[in-house]
Amino acid sequence: MSLLLLATGLSGCASLPSWFPSSGPDRWQVLRQEKVQPPIPVMDISDEVTRRVQAARKRSTFAEVLPEQASPVYVVGPGDVLQVFVWEAPPAALFGTTVLDPRAGAATTRETSFPEQVVEEDGTLKVPFAGEVPVAGRSPQQIEEEIVQRLTGKANQPQVLVRVTRNVSSNATVVGEVAQSLRMPLTPMGERLLDALATAGGVRQPVDKITIQLSRDGQVLAMPLDTIIQDPRQNIFLQPGDVITALHQPLSFTALGATGRNEEINFEAKGITLAQALGRIGGLQDMRADAKGVFIFRFEDPAAVEAGDKPLPHTPEGKIPVVYRANLKDPRIFLMAQNFPMQDKDVVYVANATVAELQKFMSLLTSSIFSVVNVLAL
Repeated sequence: MSLLLLATGLSGCASLPSWFPSSGPDRWQVLRQEKVQPPIPVMDISDEVTRRVQAARKRSTFAEVLPEQASPVYVVGPGDVLQVFVWEAPPAALFGTTVLDPRAGAATTRETSFPEQVVEEDGTLKVPFAGEVPVAGRSPQQIEEEIVQRLTGKANQPQVLVRVTRNVSSNATVVGEVAQSLRMPLTPMGERLLDALATAGGVRQPVDKITIQLSRDGQVLAMPLDTIIQDPRQNIFLQPGDVITALHQPLSFTALGATGRNEEINFEAKGITLAQALGRIGGLQDMRADAKGVFIFRFEDPAAVEAGDKPLPHTPEGKIPVVYRANLKDPRIFLMAQNFPMQDKDVVYVANATVAELQKFMSLLTSSIFSVVNVLAL
């Protein structure tokens, strides 16, 4: 009778005493946080909270920040190696010897090829009778026009061809989780992001586990590789100096408490939702779980947390510790959970129901009483 009275009294408590055996805090202990100062904010997942979290997590895409451009024009830079060819029509002959040019029929032209030259640090190239020609930042065609202009009046009807024999300045660098890190020369054809990865031999990890980071002119952007593959707009043209890094960043969350699986769960670089996370851990344990006590513990971006009157705790990195609660007794939460994004290092904790804790205590108490009775009976 006394056990029955004790069970009845405990079942009406909002929270069991701390000396009860338990695998973690119950729902009321998480919500009240009586011994935590300042208390960690607990927010029920709603449409408004979900939109705020999504807005804070939204990444700028390559296509948004780096608008689509026409195929970039190749320009010469310091360190490139060029070779210059000059043709002039007879009878005047400023350069070279007479050769037969089959494209000109019976006429002859004088052709001269100069030794290969490295573009100087100041961006100039020395051409006989043309002087120091500024070539940095110009295309080969623009350099040809400049040399022709400088030779006009000195050579007879000069024509010039400039050939880039070694490209040093116009490269993109590919590093990270690729088969071979390299510097890829950029050509007038216009190479794109996926061209660089293909040239590097592809990635060494599954596509859905890879994040591509692009560094350009002081900007650093990152996107999941599978998103770039699925959205052709993100496969942008490369520019000289781009650095492409393939990052293998295993994202994961940890499931604890009354869940189907207590373990660390990896997920894809593009992310998953709370609904997917619950599915991957096997849902809740029917005999233990408190469906109103599903919590996500997270260090959140301040932009995702609504500031109130009370000061909020901060980490040294500027993050705010936050607890989100999903009340699975409310059918609407299953729709919201399909949009609520999970983050790397989240902890999903499902509290035990009070009756489950009580059952454990009663089992322990009954076992202890029978042990004492057996000892006294000896």
